[in-house]
Amino acid sequence: MLVRIISGDMPRSRLLSLIVLVIGFSLLFAPFLFPGIKSLDTAARIAIFIVLVASYDLLLGYTGIVSFAHTMFYGIGAYGTALALDAWGPSFWAMGLGTLLGALVAAVLALLIGLFSLRVRAIFFAMVTLAIASAFAVLVSQMSAFTGGEDGLTYRIPRELTPAFRLMTDKILDVSINGRLLAYYLIFFCALVLFLVLLRIVNSPFGTTLKAVRDNSFRAEAIGYRVIWYRTGATVLSAVVAALAGSLLAIWLRYTGPATTLSMEIMINILLMVVIGGMGTMYGAVVGATIFILAQTYLQDLMGIASKATDGIPLLSELIAPERWLLWLGVLFILSVYFFPTGIVGRLRGEVK
Repeated sequence: MLVRIISGDMPRSRLLSLIVLVIGFSLLFAPFLFPGIKSLDTAARIAIFIVLVASYDLLLGYTGIVSFAHTMFYGIGAYGTALALDAWGPSFWAMGLGTLLGALVAAVLALLIGLFSLRVRAIFFAMVTLAIASAFAVLVSQMSAFTGGEDGLTYRIPRELTPAFRLMTDKILDVSINGRLLAYYLIFFCALVLFLVLLRIVNSPFGTTLKAVRDNSFRAEAIGYRVIWYRTGATVLSAVVAALAGSLLAIWLRYTGPATTLSMEIMINILLMVVIGGMGTMYGAVVGATIFILAQTYLQDLMGIASKATDGIPLLSELIAPERWLLWLGVLFILSVYFFPTGIVGRLRGEVK
């Protein structure tokens, strides 16, 4: 009902509707359904990556722009919040101001990149963004006095968002109602709002024009649309949302470093999540991010259990040894792309490639 009111874009598949509802319900009640530090951290990362992947889908799926600088904007948002909290102390105004400044810097940088680079062909734009993102990552690593370098920044957040703060003395369903729980719900509801905003954008006249530009930019230009402005607008919007996702990560982890925000591995993961979930769907971000984060977090543990269970079968136990989890993760993603060429959401909606 909420999605219908805000955008009118429904999943258009009973099974997809059920999957999205299950994911949403699980994230909403994750602290009570899946108690434990690891489970809560996994749920928070899923919520953050849904927003991050959805913001990239706005670029890749709806506008047809391939960019390798998305993690740069993600990192700018994270470092904006981290630097503000580190410099001005653990207050809500410092957290909010750092988040706002990070989003603003990301918007300005995305505007400059868009205006000066989007006129070139797609592959050259991708290379330009890759070069800029690599240079930014090196710059952050070398400015150790300011950014903490490779070690990153560790800082405090407002006490109301830490485990030390107790909202209630009694537990609910054996879960402590403390600041960590409040921090999780801050992350969850901010991620929900950002995702619904993106859903509204792609189902607005602006989003319809982006799809027209993606499908045939020459025709869109011929009928009077300023293609460069629409592509630049999509780039700026995507960068701002990615920066806000980075700020959510900074608040949740209380640590920001190049490895957690700026690495090429994260960029590749984002691409995988978009492709697996389904490009140009938004709901693909929900499905793709959830599957990827769960596999990344629990596949090694499951393989350890399976390896012990098959200990008497030497070859099989070696193949499914926990240290080979990355190999099987890659196999799973190759199979998913082979059997779901339009992504899981595309297949569930009956779309063909």
